[in-house]
Amino acid sequence: MSNRVHPRPTDNAFLGDAMGGSHEPTYSGALSFMRRRYARALDGVDVAVWGIPFDTATSNRPGCRFGPQAIRRASAIFDGDPQYPFGIDPFATLKVVDYGDCAFDYGRPAEAPATIAALANAIVDTRTWLLSLGGDHFVTYPLLQAHAAKYGPLALIQFDAHQDTWSDDGARIDHGTFIGRAVREGLIDPARSIQVGIRTIAPETCGIDIVHAGDIDMLGASGVLERVKQRVGTGPAYCTFDIDCLDPAFAPGTGTPVAGGLSSREALAILRGFNAIGIDMVGADVVEVAPPYDHADITAIAGATVAMFYLGLLAERRRR
Repeated sequence: MSNRVHPRPTDNAFLGDAMGGSHEPTYSGALSFMRRRYARALDGVDVAVWGIPFDTATSNRPGCRFGPQAIRRASAIFDGDPQYPFGIDPFATLKVVDYGDCAFDYGRPAEAPATIAALANAIVDTRTWLLSLGGDHFVTYPLLQAHAAKYGPLALIQFDAHQDTWSDDGARIDHGTFIGRAVREGLIDPARSIQVGIRTIAPETCGIDIVHAGDIDMLGASGVLERVKQRVGTGPAYCTFDIDCLDPAFAPGTGTPVAGGLSSREALAILRGFNAIGIDMVGADVVEVAPPYDHADITAIAGATVAMFYLGLLAERRRR
């Protein structure tokens, strides 16, 4: 029997380094986001990837509490090769860890927002860039609280089928009302915020610019990027990507699918251009991936790819 060590060891999630890509088989080994090592110590860490398995605020189909698991599983396809379309290994530039999942008492949902915000604050306060995996879209509200506490009122770039600006009494835990609440509380600056992919109607826009899904046909990715550039400018921006921004053909596994959305190629082309127009993302998330309604991991793969693009953009910006 040969004593030769296999050239592709497994379990980088526990045994590997925070820097450098993983080269283990995609079909085996302990799962973490893009095989990053699990860690809670953030000294010298550039990015923490954090799961928030919360779906109590859904108005239609639940199940996105399993989103972080699904996204991590799908991200195993990104091994140590240079990532497309960036052409680089982001982990040669960025020290990235998987911070695990947010813990809260499922029997006390009213306490979850404050718990999420407090834990997010603890990460952001270390100047670690936070990439969050939802969970339903309400989780973006406490994430905005944490980032606004650090950076002040934020420009919001929201990929979504829904405006999420329905009014409430300020106390609802609802993935359809949190944007209006964030505007009223001064977490985001509506004059610098934009929503992309909208194809439903809410009673108010809260002053946020809207690129409807049908507008993509005329504008193309370059036209949308010009709208984003003019609206957002170069100040601190937070990007939230509700996977139902994509048409159900590209993201069937979500709680509130709406026909007529963006293709994954269109959405990724817009994201790809963020560095070219000078977007200063200080945090980001991917939400509403609900694997119980997914097929062949289509939606999870889309969500994992969006998250990988965030890291590619950060690594590219750092290298420049």
